[in-house]
Amino acid sequence: MSHTREDSRASLMRWLSTGLREEPAAECIFVQFCDRLVEGGIDLSRATLHFRVHHPQWLGTRIIWSRGEVAANVQTVAYDVEATDVFQRSPFRLVIETGNEVRQKIQICGPHVFPIHDELRQQGHTDYAAWPLDHTQGRRHLITFATDKPGGFEEAEITLIREALPLFSLVTEIRLKNQLARTLLQTYVGPHASEQILDGATTRGRGVTVNAAIMICDLRNFTELSGRQRRDEVIDILNEYFDLIADPIESFGGEILKFIGDGLLAIFPLDGEDACRRLLSAVFAAYDATARRGVSEYPIRFGTGIHVGEVMYGNIGSKRRLDFTVIGPAVNLASRLESLTKDLKQPVLISGDFVTAAGCSKQTDCLGLHHVKGFVSAVEVHALRF
Repeated sequence: MSHTREDSRASLMRWLSTGLREEPAAECIFVQFCDRLVEGGIDLSRATLHFRVHHPQWLGTRIIWSRGEVAANVQTVAYDVEATDVFQRSPFRLVIETGNEVRQKIQICGPHVFPIHDELRQQGHTDYAAWPLDHTQGRRHLITFATDKPGGFEEAEITLIREALPLFSLVTEIRLKNQLARTLLQTYVGPHASEQILDGATTRGRGVTVNAAIMICDLRNFTELSGRQRRDEVIDILNEYFDLIADPIESFGGEILKFIGDGLLAIFPLDGEDACRRLLSAVFAAYDATARRGVSEYPIRFGTGIHVGEVMYGNIGSKRRLDFTVIGPAVNLASRLESLTKDLKQPVLISGDFVTAAGCSKQTDCLGLHHVKGFVSAVEVHALRF
């Protein structure tokens, strides 16, 4: 290896070892890695990085670097991709399954073993190499490099990339696990609670008092449904029901704190004047989506209780098992209003306090004062008008 190339190798290894402490994103590290390989004399024309991630909506992430582009192209990969003919006939499957390197000179005319090599040749690439990117706990990812230089990669260039990959694997694993922790927390406790937990709110009893608009929903006739249908069908119906409610809540800025069996608890913190109005918009959108679902053997019907007030937002639970949630009389009242929807035959019941805060009296019918369990004073109850 020449003196210049040896200097490039040392610079690259030093950068991977100590130069990335302030860079949190794996895709940015990948772009910089490719740029540094180019600066070191390797004529890269294209590179890809394929990560498997734990996400409720997709299997993984594909990051594509192309020469001349400032930023990488980041794409999500569906869970069913591994069942497709494209994946089955790709070098990706071979690398993932065997852990072996795949190398192919592609300036020759095909057909090649893998169809992607013919595609790359048509795009002007002359050489291609793919490596497994092994992380701890048996997790394997994939990285590929291509060049359009006549004659393809030199063996010294392949050696440099091969020698750099263990360090690159290490620095990307750290970032990927940080992102994984964030994704899993967002998936299971919501975006705001996840940020609180990541910032250190992990002590039992630690919390803050906030004012919020609160909504609690509950699916009707769930006991009957679960007794009559197969487990998988019940789960499908539950998931569809939660989609109908959850998508509008998140679209209008609410936060879902928990799913409780066939119920849901969400809040809209009063950090703006329109929080109550946004909650109502989410409710209207959810019921409209349910109505547009059309005729079904198992219609989805649910009751909703809505209130506004002060809640304690934080960690509650045992010494080793905590729940980040909201508690307080305001939450209890929203729950009682939801239960009352069954007795009053109304899909949505709202407290008088919420009607005042939202200024929505023209959208409701006042049903008078009602005594609810756990509250000494009668509560003014309104039905939302559809």
